[in-house]
Amino acid sequence: MGKRIIISTSSDLCIDQRVQKVTLSLQNLGFEVLLVGFKRNRSRSFRATFPYKRKKLLFEKGFLFHAEMNIRLFIFLLFTRADILLSNNTDTLLPNYLASRLRHKKLILDVHEILPEMPEVVYRIFVKKWWTIIENLIFPRLKHSITVSDSIANYYNNKYGIKMMVIRNMAYLNNTDIKPLVLAKDKKIILYQGALKVGKGLEWVINSMPLLDDCVLVIIGSGMLRGRLKRRISKLRIKDKVQFVGKILPEELIRYTKAADIGLCLLEQRGISYYYSLPNRVFDYIQAGIPILATNFPEISNIVKTYSTGVLIDHYEPAYLAEVITKMLETGKEAYQGNLSEVCKELCWENEQEKLLILLSEIIEKKKTKSN
Repeated sequence: MGKRIIISTSSDLCIDQRVQKVTLSLQNLGFEVLLVGFKRNRSRSFRATFPYKRKKLLFEKGFLFHAEMNIRLFIFLLFTRADILLSNNTDTLLPNYLASRLRHKKLILDVHEILPEMPEVVYRIFVKKWWTIIENLIFPRLKHSITVSDSIANYYNNKYGIKMMVIRNMAYLNNTDIKPLVLAKDKKIILYQGALKVGKGLEWVINSMPLLDDCVLVIIGSGMLRGRLKRRISKLRIKDKVQFVGKILPEELIRYTKAADIGLCLLEQRGISYYYSLPNRVFDYIQAGIPILATNFPEISNIVKTYSTGVLIDHYEPAYLAEVITKMLETGKEAYQGNLSEVCKELCWENEQEKLLILLSEIIEKKKTKSN
């Protein structure tokens, strides 16, 4: 058996594609892996081909959640066999860092976003200050770290002088045997998949739906914004034009994505974390063979422009959005599928995961050299 890696995350294991893919890839590369996460009251059952633990906490959100999560994770990491610790995001970094120092173990940080600059954090002074302190204390001391985009890597390099390996959050290569679901008969499907949080552009699209005919907006995911969105839909009297699906397991999600005619990635300018992001849905849509309607942010536009995978916009009035969506629907996703069928062979997790082997090989070789 190879080196043992404990991978920890505060996210729901069921729906975190990034964490699942990294864990499975490391197992396939010959490492002994253990994924540690936390279970919420509404978490779905979870099955995986790799070992995992889901810890139930007393608190589910806010300061008490993070305090309890960090304390329990630190105790677990302190007394559980491991050669390498892999922390997902800044919110699990402190217990991983302390355990790695006390036990003299290698630490890898996988940064999915700039946490102090997330929309739900940036205007909360105490919360932003806390995560900034964690970054200031620990990031300059990191020897091994990865992230999801070049822009985030450059941001942290400029701020702390560290070099992060970029491993983009790509989807698995398209399985042509997976058939799409029928989501709305004789209707075109506009799809959003992801968390229902502020800054995702969902209200822009909902405001344009009264101007669109013969199409349905399908929203996959859950979050704090669901109630507000439903109230807006009711006010606009477009309940027949919007479907809420809720959380979907990653292995099921592809059937929904393939059924769509357009995939949405309309992030709002609410801080540099979103501006520098490269969401996994950008690659999910590519693998599903559907064009993307996306915000003209640097990392997203680089993919869309380089590979001609959709349309970029930078203003969002309802009439304008409806016009753009109408033109995309008239063009049809078939016009993109020939190109996407080639692009998906390059932009897939099977290729991107090779960087993990490079990183782990470097860590293990350095350890061998030091011990010799």
